[in-house]
Amino acid sequence: MTVTAHIDSTRPVATLINVFTVAPERQEELIDLLTRATEETMKHQPGFVCANFHASLDGERVLNYAQWETEEQYRAMLLNPEARVHMDEAAKIATDVQPRLFHVRSTHSRG
Repeated sequence: MTVTAHIDSTRPVATLINVFTVAPERQEELIDLLTRATEETMKHQPGFVCANFHASLDGERVLNYAQWETEEQYRAMLLNPEARVHMDEAAKIATDVQPRLFHVRSTHSRG
């Protein structure tokens, strides 16, 4: 099975890249929490487009690549008490959390 991500530089979305630092023995716990939070809460928030979770091979990082229709909708989600509970739980598992918003400027593919 081939699974590919489609990132479109022509679509004006707010892209969240959130890097979590985590003890290797807690990496899977964090991914499970983020997955549950997305299914239960995040994907039902206005403006949510997608979320992807990546586990580093050394076990020390989890990367969340997510997109929201607008920065304003992303910021509104941050104020939602239900979403806040999940974010606070993730912060307790991680030793560091580095969320940043980006705009896709260029994409390249093999074919």
